[in-house]
Amino acid sequence: MLYHWYEMSHAALKPARALAQSMRYALDNPFNPLSRTPVGRHASAACEVFERTTRRYGKPDFGIATTRIGSRSVAVGEEVVWERPFCRLVHFRRDMPAAQRAADPRILLVAPMSGHFATLLRGTVETLLPHHEVYITDWQDARAVPVSDGRFGLDDYIAYVRGMLGALRGDAHVFAVCQSAVPVLAAVSLMEEEGDPNAPLSMILAGGPIDTRVSPTAVNDVATTRGTDWFARHVITSVPWPYPGLGREVYPGFLQLSGFMSMNLDRHANAHKDLFRHLVRGDGDSAEKHRAFYDEYLAVMDMTAEFYLETIDRVFVRHALPRGEMMHGGRRVDPGRIRRAALMTIEGEKDDITGLGQCRAAQDLCTGLAPERKLHIECPEVGHYGIFNGSRFRTEIAPRITQFVRLFDPRAELILTRPIATRRPIAASIGGYDPASVAFTFAAANDTGPTPSAAGSA
Repeated sequence: MLYHWYEMSHAALKPARALAQSMRYALDNPFNPLSRTPVGRHASAACEVFERTTRRYGKPDFGIATTRIGSRSVAVGEEVVWERPFCRLVHFRRDMPAAQRAADPRILLVAPMSGHFATLLRGTVETLLPHHEVYITDWQDARAVPVSDGRFGLDDYIAYVRGMLGALRGDAHVFAVCQSAVPVLAAVSLMEEEGDPNAPLSMILAGGPIDTRVSPTAVNDVATTRGTDWFARHVITSVPWPYPGLGREVYPGFLQLSGFMSMNLDRHANAHKDLFRHLVRGDGDSAEKHRAFYDEYLAVMDMTAEFYLETIDRVFVRHALPRGEMMHGGRRVDPGRIRRAALMTIEGEKDDITGLGQCRAAQDLCTGLAPERKLHIECPEVGHYGIFNGSRFRTEIAPRITQFVRLFDPRAELILTRPIATRRPIAASIGGYDPASVAFTFAAANDTGPTPSAAGSA
């Protein structure tokens, strides 16, 4: 009944939201004398803040129309290349000759299914597009999927990843962000054990909870202290009418959002106070930045109950993967069977979601990989969001990803032959080379392959 009460309260506020929006339009009209008075500006600002804090935010668009390659602006279009009930694989097709597109490595960006839509990785896609053919998992809102389409659990997530890698026929590098790192590592482990030719060329795992026993955070503590049964009793409810997923048991987005915001409640409250002040002062640029961020942050999706509870149980409570107890289809998942897919792990010094060392644990689990096929980097002064988005990602982390991907891509050509500037040195370990001080030269596809060389001067 929890979901039904939420829908009723949302519907009850609809007339008030409509009235507030109408009043704001009237007060902002330049022909209205009140629009130029302090009273009018305060009233208009109050109406907007009320309307924004009580509305439901729909799924945003990626909105990536162009990318810049060298000195050229290249048009970008979206195309769905693989689809199942709970996910679409979206390809950001760059408008350039096929031969030029084929020369760039393909990256499968696996977005986390943790409440927000895949559009949260819009900045990640924009940063990767100049050097890669980018594909992203566009996970669907569970309330929009009819019960007749079946269940979706953690094992189904792993099967979906395998299916998408199969669609790319092994010519891809997989980049898993946050929660998706666990099913991606599991999928690649199973594919390598079977000798599947569609296994990826490399894996990049960013901030993934591979082993949450290491440096546990507040998020980890909540899961372990309350246990799976508590979450089943308190946060699982069924989808109400009139959604297509009527009757499906889910962990609803509005509860997830409450959890997100409660972790930093003061910051979010102050942000909305600042919005009010910006509107009163007429600071349109600052107000627009607030709108853009919260339009994305407040747009959330429902997750199926089975996926959420299985993730809590197997990843955060039982630590099944690092303990060697994770099963899929009756088979044990063993990352030690990985031989082909090179591994890069990325962590942020100030990550309060996935503690330092949790993602790096994948390096220890992949015992079958040669040291030269492994790389771990730790990013100083970077939080969870910053390891896959934002200015530090664009200028310091993404260039290293591009270097790493091209090092293990058979079609790689010369790129990034100068050191990468950093605010503070990024620590690199395991693989025997430091991507901050080593530039890579790449042989042609029919040559002997890539070789590292000393970095030249800028």
